[in-house]
Amino acid sequence: MRNTINRYFFNEFISLFALILISISIIVWIVQAVNYLDFVTDDGHAFSIYFAYSILNIPKVLNRLIPLVFLISLLATILQFEKNNELLVFWTSGLNKIRLVNLAFKISILITLFQLLLSVIVSHSSLNLARTILKSSSISLFPSLVKEKKFNDTVKGLTVFVEKKKSNGEMLNIFLRDDTATRDDQERTELSKTIIAKRGYITKRGVQNILVLYDGTIQTEKTNNKINFLNFDKTEINLSAFSTKTTTYPKLQENNTLDLLNCFKPFLDKEETNITEVQCAARIDDITAELNRRLGMPLYVPIISIIICYLLSSRKEGKFYFFQKYIVFSAAFSVLVFAEIMVRYSGQTVLNSIIYYSLPPSLILLNYLNLIRIFKFENVGK
Repeated sequence: MRNTINRYFFNEFISLFALILISISIIVWIVQAVNYLDFVTDDGHAFSIYFAYSILNIPKVLNRLIPLVFLISLLATILQFEKNNELLVFWTSGLNKIRLVNLAFKISILITLFQLLLSVIVSHSSLNLARTILKSSSISLFPSLVKEKKFNDTVKGLTVFVEKKKSNGEMLNIFLRDDTATRDDQERTELSKTIIAKRGYITKRGVQNILVLYDGTIQTEKTNNKINFLNFDKTEINLSAFSTKTTTYPKLQENNTLDLLNCFKPFLDKEETNITEVQCAARIDDITAELNRRLGMPLYVPIISIIICYLLSSRKEGKFYFFQKYIVFSAAFSVLVFAEIMVRYSGQTVLNSIIYYSLPPSLILLNYLNLIRIFKFENVGK
């Protein structure tokens, strides 16, 4: 009988948890996906790159929402059971209240392990893959980014000005400045190029965008402060050789967890441990805060389960039951807010990190003992 009740409670909770998590994640993902449209409209990436990047950000969204969704789901499950008098059936059938607390705590451990899997392994790997895809993509929508009478600097080191753009794609009176020589190789004798052409257009050859220019002049600035002029009837520029201004190096949250941990071992050879300059270039307190977010935030989920179980100490006919559910929700939500704020400062000192990791077990133990004290006179069965 007890196993049947446990399975029933677990199934009801998991169904509601999955439904809420998926629903809220879709909403948040859509909002983020709209923000990522800049990759297409401003940076010229293809829609396939945009969709791949957006989808690969889903694990990050799930990871950030799990604690709040767990709170809402467990609270809603207990309130629904109370509303339907199912909790009363549990008590009269001999279920000890503290056993239901233990069940909720075990469920929270499963959710914690799931979130740890996402935060430690899946999330950063997915984000890193998204960044890799973005880095390896070409500027496939460059033609649509060139606007009339506007300096277009979508790509690094290249500025384009077009006086007029016809409906067939032909451009008139083109100004182009190429600063890639200065940016990429300081030993080059050429510092920059300025190209002025009467007309031109962009054509696609395979996966490459080619800018074809007619009737113009190339002005090349040399390191000896001289400028060379070259007139041309036709010239071509491979736009695929240029990259966008989109950030392509991995951010801190996209780095492997083990690599971040290795940043605390300065005596190790970076080449042997495959630690890049980007990974350990961040301040050590930022790296600590990121690790604490991955490893510490999931530990606050079990606290939520214990706090929500205070609802089991009252009946819906009670005088303060209406207020108690709001008090319990506020208390649990405050813990999540505190954990979110604390993790940002946890990397500043060792003491902050110790406090951050010591709070979950301390709060769990204190509240669990308090629930035992409250329920010891209410148990109707063992």
